Amino acid sequence: MSESTITLQTPEVPMHAYLATPAQASGAPAVVVIQEAFGVNDHIKDVTRRFANEGYIALAPELFHRTAAPGQTIPYGDFAQARPHIAALSNEKIASDIQVAIDFLRSPVPGRVGVVGFCVGGLSTFIAATRTTGDAFVSFYPGGVAKDRPMFPELHSPLREAGNIRKPILAFFGGKDQGIPMEDVEAVKSRLDSLHVPHEVVVYPEASHAFFCNDRPAYHAASAADAWPKTLAWFDKYLRLPEV
Repeated sequence: MSESTITLQTPEVPMHAYLATPAQASGAPAVVVIQEAFGVNDHIKDVTRRFANEGYIALAPELFHRTAAPGQTIPYGDFAQARPHIAALSNEKIASDIQVAIDFLRSPVPGRVGVVGFCVGGLSTFIAATRTTGDAFVSFYPGGVAKDRPMFPELHSPLREAGNIRKPILAFFGGKDQGIPMEDVEAVKSRLDSLHVPHEVVVYPEASHAFFCNDRPAYHAASAADAWPKTLAWFDKYLRLPEV
């Protein structure tokens, strides 16, 4: 596996991204890994490397590139510092950034690209499912999917555009997540159930928000250990081309 930081050109300003490439990259499927509210930090880079070790070309773009310095991260727990960066985002900007990442991963040879995200990245994954050309999606504990949040006026519930979802989507939630009530989870599940697209909503009753992040107190090992192979199986099913 190799790793590097690259620069992608968005319609506005350059966007840095962390790239992890497997040893056998030729013909490999690809995954865009979308950050939490705290930037492309050590945890997100670790997840990106995990995908590379599973044979995926993995790319983690810095969504805060309009408001933060390249490589800037925010300490866990300092949500006040993260808030203005999130507030500067919109559905349009997120979709544009992710599409730029997808297009990079499809060059020079077109291939299948998935999108996976955590927290704010989970919301971004849902937005990407409605607005980008990704081939499969996995969303971890996405806040703001079922309803708008007044603190982020430019970010709107992607369920408004759920009819645009054409590719498989898997979502994980924690049953003890204080920021995503079960009524919101049920709203997401109900809307996905109304679509003619492969989907699954998984709720871990004993997990809270950020249960997958082993760098945070909320880490729930059993739930994380179950979610990872489910994620790989989802992408293996929908991204890997059959052997010929």
